Amino acid sequence: MASSSLRFSISPPRLGDRNHIEWTRSGLDHCSMRPRSHGAADRRQFLCCAGVQDDLAKKDMDIWQLLRIEAMEQSQAEPYLASFLYATVLSHPSLERSLAFHLANKLANMTLLSTQLFSLFSETFSADTSIQEAMREDMKAFRERDPACTSYVHGMLNYKGFLACQAHRVSHRLWRQHRTGLALALQNRISEVFQVDIHPGAQVGKGMFLDHATGVVVGETATIGDNVSILHHVTLGGTGNRCMDRHPKVGNGVLIGAGATLLGPIKVGDGAKIGACTLVLIDVPCYCTAVGVPARIIRNTAAAVTPPPPCDFPGQSMDHTSEILDYVI
Repeated sequence: MASSSLRFSISPPRLGDRNHIEWTRSGLDHCSMRPRSHGAADRRQFLCCAGVQDDLAKKDMDIWQLLRIEAMEQSQAEPYLASFLYATVLSHPSLERSLAFHLANKLANMTLLSTQLFSLFSETFSADTSIQEAMREDMKAFRERDPACTSYVHGMLNYKGFLACQAHRVSHRLWRQHRTGLALALQNRISEVFQVDIHPGAQVGKGMFLDHATGVVVGETATIGDNVSILHHVTLGGTGNRCMDRHPKVGNGVLIGAGATLLGPIKVGDGAKIGACTLVLIDVPCYCTAVGVPARIIRNTAAAVTPPPPCDFPGQSMDHTSEILDYVI
């Protein structure tokens, strides 16, 4: 069997080769190796192949089409990335296979081979439509909520919070199938590679955004709703040593600031906000803010009368400071 250093041999000509430069600048489909003519004309031809007539039409495209166009544009602008973008994005027929390939190469080690992981991820993504929907909502989340995110392809390839979350979705499916050994082995690799430790038993909704992600810990019986944003060094931890419900339950549209710790089977309501470095040991009602050590609740009286629309929930607006700025100890 091949060693763990195996990487799929899908690549254009070597960097520096004239044919390589010709390939990186071509604006045709992902199998094309024809030389370029003019850059603008090439790009228009590529967009036409994708069914796009101009940049304004991009808004009507799905994420995979946009991601492929972004990858092509980046390979034209930066030849050093052309081989990587070709092997990871442009050579694949779908977002699911592209992401499976990328995760497999990220998580492989000496004994857990990239070919094995690629099969596992690819089969799981293809078989589970809920994961397909969730990964696309997660991509929209990092693109819309992080001003530093320049493109879908940048987030998919480089955001370890996104990658850790997608790998967790696979481990969670394995956990539900009672394949606990493989689920836990995958959890361990995710923790080693991405510094994100989510137990495979934890339930995570769609539209999840793990910003920076380093040091995030989520326990076995925790649940996280849709459109939640969590910053680095956040812990959703348990209390007690019995096998029972012992971790937080986080609602939809919640924002949890950096360094916050939530312990025990507490409930955090929809649209709530947890301030940075807060220690939460009590329930947090909907639309309220928790801040301090231990946390105190700041109630949003206006939201109690007229609840805000979901698009204005803190988890989507990324508003870390309102309410907290007016808090007086």
